[in-house]
Amino acid sequence: MKLASGRAAAALDRPDPAVRFYLFSGADNSASRLFAQRLLASLGAEKITASAAQLKSDPAWLADEAASLPMFGGARLLWVEPAGEDIVPAVGALLALDRAEAPAVAITSGLLRSSSTLAKLADGHKAAIHVASDVQTPRQQAGVILELGRAEGLRVTPELAERIAGEAGGDLILARLELQKFALYAGASPDQLLDLDEEVVDALGIDQGEADLGRPGDLALAGDVAGLSAELALLDASGTDAIPVVRALQRRLLMLAPLRARIDQGQSTESVVQSVRWVRDKPIVGRILPRWTSPKLSEAFQRVQRLERELLMQPVPPSAALGETLLQLARVAASRR
Repeated sequence: MKLASGRAAAALDRPDPAVRFYLFSGADNSASRLFAQRLLASLGAEKITASAAQLKSDPAWLADEAASLPMFGGARLLWVEPAGEDIVPAVGALLALDRAEAPAVAITSGLLRSSSTLAKLADGHKAAIHVASDVQTPRQQAGVILELGRAEGLRVTPELAERIAGEAGGDLILARLELQKFALYAGASPDQLLDLDEEVVDALGIDQGEADLGRPGDLALAGDVAGLSAELALLDASGTDAIPVVRALQRRLLMLAPLRARIDQGQSTESVVQSVRWVRDKPIVGRILPRWTSPKLSEAFQRVQRLERELLMQPVPPSAALGETLLQLARVAASRR
């Protein structure tokens, strides 16, 4: 069944147990990922990731995993990103099950053609939902940010919502991370709504960071262990706060994910790197992309999110925790030459 974006919220907030496959496609990849995250939260589920390449080589895995009972109980959501036509046999096997214990989500990295077998499969099956997201106008993006802000405990003015959307480059996932940061700083929660002040955005927003804050993360993702060790020593000596460094790394990972997805779909690394907007970013992106698969980028992003929570909420020595995580990422990247 195909749903318009405007009707998707109700289906995701109150998931039908009979639906076992959700397909999110469209020109706005961040909106697709937000829809999938909304479903994950509604289900209160554990995210189980799989790659399209894995399902292509083992089409039975998705159905087998969906039909199995988890060893320790609890809800699960099988998550495939980025997805394409090569997962059609796996999705067909999933939809052919008499019963499924866990639903699956597939997120494409862009629009699907009208001839797409994957789209036709999801559109025509009663146990599937397909939501295609169009590119949103700045006003529409601001409306989403107002809703995301309320979910974090923040009342955001329309003008400030448009500013946050602009600074995030229209990336709603990045905007959501910014709102989470503002809410933590202000002590807001859904049970205690607070007004988001422009001063908070001035102090903590994306534009406040300097380019050098991204260098440690870039060195880690490029596998430059020696260069990273020297950079960490400089950070420690200068007393630089770890949080801006972590957030610069989050932004880089969010930038890399759709670029890597395009390579997975057959585009050359060179053409993808040349499409990067900022000239200064092209050399480092060219070094990083060949070292990271899409699933590994997703794992890295989740690890960095955990690090941020540790730094904000627990008495962890900031420099030690940051250095440990960055060196772990660097060793992973260095092993993937």
